[in-house]
Amino acid sequence: MDSENQKTPLAQVWPPEFAARYRAAGYWQDDTFRQVLTGLATTRGDAVAVVGGDQRWTYAELAQRADVAAAGFLALGLQPGDRVLVQLPNIPEFLSVVFGLFRARLIPIFTLPAHRLTEIVHFARKSEASAYVIAERHDGFDYRPLAASVQAEVPAIAHVVVVGDAGDHTAFDSFAADPAQLPEEDADPSDVALVQISGGSTGLSKLIPRTHNDYLYSIRASNTICGITPDSVYLAALPVAHNFPMSSPGVFGAICAGARVVLAPSPTADVAFPLIAREGVTITGLVPPLALLWLQAAPKTSHDLSSLQVLQVGGAKFMPESAKRVRPVLGCTLQQVFGMAEGLVNYTRLDDPEDIITDTQGRAICPDDEVLILDDQGNPVPEGEAGNLLTRGPYTIRGYHDDPAANGRSFTDDGFYRTGDVVKRLPGGYLVVQGRSTDHINRAGEKISAEEIEDHLLAHPQIFDAAVVSVPDNFLGERSCAFIIAEGEAPKPSAIKAWMRTRDIAVFKIPDQIVFVDEFVTTAVGKISRKELRATLRARLLEQENAR
Repeated sequence: MDSENQKTPLAQVWPPEFAARYRAAGYWQDDTFRQVLTGLATTRGDAVAVVGGDQRWTYAELAQRADVAAAGFLALGLQPGDRVLVQLPNIPEFLSVVFGLFRARLIPIFTLPAHRLTEIVHFARKSEASAYVIAERHDGFDYRPLAASVQAEVPAIAHVVVVGDAGDHTAFDSFAADPAQLPEEDADPSDVALVQISGGSTGLSKLIPRTHNDYLYSIRASNTICGITPDSVYLAALPVAHNFPMSSPGVFGAICAGARVVLAPSPTADVAFPLIAREGVTITGLVPPLALLWLQAAPKTSHDLSSLQVLQVGGAKFMPESAKRVRPVLGCTLQQVFGMAEGLVNYTRLDDPEDIITDTQGRAICPDDEVLILDDQGNPVPEGEAGNLLTRGPYTIRGYHDDPAANGRSFTDDGFYRTGDVVKRLPGGYLVVQGRSTDHINRAGEKISAEEIEDHLLAHPQIFDAAVVSVPDNFLGERSCAFIIAEGEAPKPSAIKAWMRTRDIAVFKIPDQIVFVDEFVTTAVGKISRKELRATLRARLLEQENAR
């Protein structure tokens, strides 16, 4: 019996008339990730699928390793429908683990290598996960003590599987092939295949269930737009658990096309450039700060980057002046990508005019992507004017997992997702991102909730009140600034940052800048919303910086 029956149901459901339309249009093909890899093991079995470190796996080997992983997970006692936290860096085992989970009809919950105890415990509890997969170490951090702490907080995590030296946990290398363990029945294509995490505009991240049908459609359509063929070589420079390098078209796009995935342990130019030259990389994706560093490094490199045909930039807005440098400096086409783990993805097309490529963030994948640009009262704005972006379509979710309050805020009664982005729409459907309508910081592509960071700061004994805002930053896109009213003598900013590091949160959530103030502005009746307060503080800081 599927253990899903004992837990809060994990589902993503479109109204029947929409599901019928998406099938009739051919968007949903009613197949699964398991079927995709099984087919490729037959048709592309000898082709190299994955390169990482000193490992090179063919499609046949990837499929065989996925079967071993599936048997190993099921031998632990996990049941189809169980949820499994996956916290792995860019290593080949990421793909054997994930496709093994698909094969076993288990559901991966993707977390980032940067996440720490606070985030992982939240994901474990919210997803009702039964197991947790980690690497032994990454970037100098030992994940095994973290896993032990997670188990102490969430006893339902019955198993920790470690790629590398497992210590007191279960070694991934100990898994053995056992065809008897593998379920004959495949998942239903309408079932949830995987769970992504939201950037989180209020509090901790929400869970985003994606089905086989909707996610595979987004991947395949992205492949067509991005020119991915069996001859493509995709470099995964960003952490592959992010939606962008996973599916736009990302590692899954490359796999679905029978192409080659090259996994970079770091996105820096000194690591990525040799891989581009050695493997003949044709396409990769970066966030704007990394793209700027590559543009800085490329004229000085001795490595041959001539194979690179497309540089995708997404996760945050890429400023036009920087975008104009990509073709002259790197000799490849820039493709801007603007999307979200909840669904909608926009691309500039490879044959678009240069001004569209450099000045916009692209247009939607699908003819049935419905895009609304509305003012704060819910009225459509004229073309070319800024407004709030809402969307629905064949790969945009209809709800977060087990979060009625967030669903009430984020979705309209007729199923449109309120993205929280402010955009302008130009002729042809191209969007230009203006910013966020929510209290949400987009720091180098990492989405941070101002509210979550304020909650941590308010736990400090020397902080009376705190408000966190986003500030434009030439390198990061946005940086975080915490305005703090001290309780008594103000601590040093460095002391606050050091204290924040003890809170077991991802390092990117620690405020970049700290400003002490005596009080926060209020209205005549002594009230002000947090949103208005943040807007006032942000405007004041920018005015002061511009005056210097």
